[in-house]
Amino acid sequence: MAKWATFFQVSRSGYYTYLERCEQREEEKTAFKKKIKEIFDDSGGTYGPDRICGILRRGGQRASYRKISAYMAEMNLKSIHNRHRTRSLTDSRKARGNGFPNLVRGQLFTMPGMAVCSDITYLKSGEGWLYLCVVKDIVTGEILGTATDERMKKELVIRAFLNAVARHKLPKGVIFHSDRGSQYTSKAFVDLLKRYGVRQSFSRVGMPGDNAWAESFFATLKKECIHFSQFAARDELRQTVFFWIEGFYNTRRVQARLGYITPREYAHMLTSATA
Repeated sequence: MAKWATFFQVSRSGYYTYLERCEQREEEKTAFKKKIKEIFDDSGGTYGPDRICGILRRGGQRASYRKISAYMAEMNLKSIHNRHRTRSLTDSRKARGNGFPNLVRGQLFTMPGMAVCSDITYLKSGEGWLYLCVVKDIVTGEILGTATDERMKKELVIRAFLNAVARHKLPKGVIFHSDRGSQYTSKAFVDLLKRYGVRQSFSRVGMPGDNAWAESFFATLKKECIHFSQFAARDELRQTVFFWIEGFYNTRRVQARLGYITPREYAHMLTSATA
């Protein structure tokens, strides 16, 4: 070692200090990469550099997007997210006249319970299709209620709404937004919302972006929970979706738009601030 100190024209103590710093940096890098992998694995392989960076910064740790991207590449950690479009299942051909107001367009909602959205998607099992209806809070992103069925009838959205009401006691005056599908425009469902004092809102015809909140949730669900798995039976699929929503999406999956906290944490933060 002494000959290298002489070669680099530095003191022995300086050279040994340099070696110690190199070892320390390598140890710090190893620990940092381990933390990145822990966060990535805990997300089920769904988090990319942006959310991992946000989580680390929220915890008080310095983190750069570029460094995390490089370390993830070194460890071959790739998020499963690849953007794709989803299409609406519901048929709105019979609801193209007046009387279907859009109450959310251009509005700013700041608290949970001000407005919720709903939609239906289909999921594949070995026994056939399973239809899923969700009710989602527009502000927090939390899924408030769900229902599944083998058929896509009005009873599906009725059960999802009643599930949300039973668990979260939606206040009177809350806006319920959906597309103009026959399930949502059925007399039974319209009358049910009126009995609960809920104001009904609809997307414009041919404008799926009016309900982007629900579409983005379904895209996330399918990317993170469905696409890389096979389900032999509807019950297996139903249970997997339930546990993903309640055990991960609502309670553990952080969102960048919420400041890298979960929907339920965000809801609690907002309600606690006004208590």
